[in-house]
Amino acid sequence: MEQFLQQLINGLAVGGIYALIALGYTMVYGVLKLINFAHGDLFTYGGYLGLTLLTSLALQGRVGTAAAVALLVLMVMGLVGVMGVVLERAAYRPLRESPRLSAVVSALGASIFLQNALMLLYGARVQVYPEGLLPQVAVSLFGLQVPLLRILVVLASVVMMAALYLFVQKTKIGTAVRAAAIDQGAARLMGIDVNKVVSLVFLIGPALGGVAGLLVGLYYGQVNFTMGWIYGMKAFTAAILGGIGNIPGAMVGGLLLGVIEALGAAYLSIAWKDAIAFCVLILILIVRPTGLLGERVAEKV
Repeated sequence: MEQFLQQLINGLAVGGIYALIALGYTMVYGVLKLINFAHGDLFTYGGYLGLTLLTSLALQGRVGTAAAVALLVLMVMGLVGVMGVVLERAAYRPLRESPRLSAVVSALGASIFLQNALMLLYGARVQVYPEGLLPQVAVSLFGLQVPLLRILVVLASVVMMAALYLFVQKTKIGTAVRAAAIDQGAARLMGIDVNKVVSLVFLIGPALGGVAGLLVGLYYGQVNFTMGWIYGMKAFTAAILGGIGNIPGAMVGGLLLGVIEALGAAYLSIAWKDAIAFCVLILILIVRPTGLLGERVAEKV
């Protein structure tokens, strides 16, 4: 029982990271019906930018731990969010009226460009985060000593998902986003600037992905320039698992996928950890193609 609880907590922590990345996929798909394959690479940039800011600004020595983490999160969100907006303007907006396959090819090209640019900037070696930013504190939970960082990862992902959901559902800007997702032509007739809505989506989604990259660096203590591919694919799987275009579905799918992976690695074999994610994807596509919570597609009447 103790091992099960330990793996459950580990799975929730990793699943929270998957969920944050999946939110970016699901937002872009909800508005543009496009899978942004470069999203995983923007997530990777979040991990590298977090390392750069942490070391170059010497945040550990200048401010307290909580302030350093808060500043890192805000700066990484801002920088990666701006990268997402630039990516949309350069790679996707010129192809908005083109066949959908053109945008997919552009997304793949952008992914290759971003990954190789990162390798040229930082090198191909694994980059290691400095130790000591977060105290190695354990919290007693269900009789287990759980590292505080794992709890913080889960809480951060849940809080950000809830904030995003409330933003989309309860604000005027969120109403504009939902209107653009239903019918862009009708949204324009209602006075909504669809281009600004799309830019906002490409600001928020990559910003959340950037935070996920920072959390990976803090959680594992290292980052590498290729990690965006596997994390991106798993987050895409999580988005489909919960229901693509569905914000709560992305969260549920990410957490569930993380738990399934952790339990599979513990009770089957760690060598099958990555394969389990894609087996789950195949199974969901066969049994429930719209995901557990259903694909969020507006019905036009």
